[in-house]
Amino acid sequence: MKRVCNLIILVLLLLSFGHLTMAANYDFVVAQDGSGNFTSIQKAIDACKAFPDTRVSIFVKNGVYKEKLQVPSCNTQLSIVGESAEKTIISYDDFFNKINRGRNSTFYTYTLLVQANDFRLENITVENIAGAVGQAVALHVEGDRCVFRNCRFLGNQDTVYAAGRFSQMFFTNCYIEGTTDFIFGEATALFEHCTIHCKSDSYITAASTPEGKPFGFVFRECKLTASDGVKKVYLGRPWRSYARVAFLNCEMGSFVRPEGWDNWSKPENEKTTVYTEYNNSGLGADTHQRVGWSKKLNDNEASKYNKEDIFVSSGWEIPSGTKWYNSNL
Repeated sequence: MKRVCNLIILVLLLLSFGHLTMAANYDFVVAQDGSGNFTSIQKAIDACKAFPDTRVSIFVKNGVYKEKLQVPSCNTQLSIVGESAEKTIISYDDFFNKINRGRNSTFYTYTLLVQANDFRLENITVENIAGAVGQAVALHVEGDRCVFRNCRFLGNQDTVYAAGRFSQMFFTNCYIEGTTDFIFGEATALFEHCTIHCKSDSYITAASTPEGKPFGFVFRECKLTASDGVKKVYLGRPWRSYARVAFLNCEMGSFVRPEGWDNWSKPENEKTTVYTEYNNSGLGADTHQRVGWSKKLNDNEASKYNKEDIFVSSGWEIPSGTKWYNSNL
């Protein structure tokens, strides 16, 4: 019995030492129990140096942080890393009618607003818990060259707003859920190895890609899932006339509508919108009944939808593996 107790104590000590070692690798630690530098994530962000020469990092211990967060443009090269994606949660409950700022109230409903360039978020859940009450953004990103790795974005309508006319962002191994237009905006965004979960019969994307941009939203090797009872989901509709969305090597369930795409009740959008698919699988991937103005990519065309062509030509390099860095900046 004594030997078992000693073994348990040793394991607990090793776990404690592991957490201490992990926290020591960061500039600031946030913990609700007071064991870190701050109990609030926003206070840790506010303590970071503006326009730093090297990356600044914040480690956030498990807990539900009821905060409406802003990463201002001066906090470039900032990393916020959670202890675990499932248990490190940033939560808020603003929505369109609650904000009550007129027709543009949607853009003030965020839980997390990122205005800084070269931002990274890892192992964290960002949620808007307002419920099915209309537009209620969880993540709003305006910064350029932003990376989201192993994160969960939870909400209903307008969960993720990928903003910024010239912004680029990369989502990898993330879970994103919502009801209507729950991934929307004008940024160039690559979603790779992500789970996209549909909570209602509606639309996944509402891109507003500016005219002339070669890429809008690109989904590679993602899995599209749906809640019970969901049977009629569109892959997207164009928020603006030149929307661009592509799904490549993705798994799609039977809940995806055979026509795949919608023109947002504007037939003229069919002449300018670029909706493409390539080598998808599952019952929802059959393109035989897709709208005539969407396109099935050939092998050569599909080969252009990779990190190098999407990002590196503009000076942003994201190598494979777990090491992330920016070049030519």
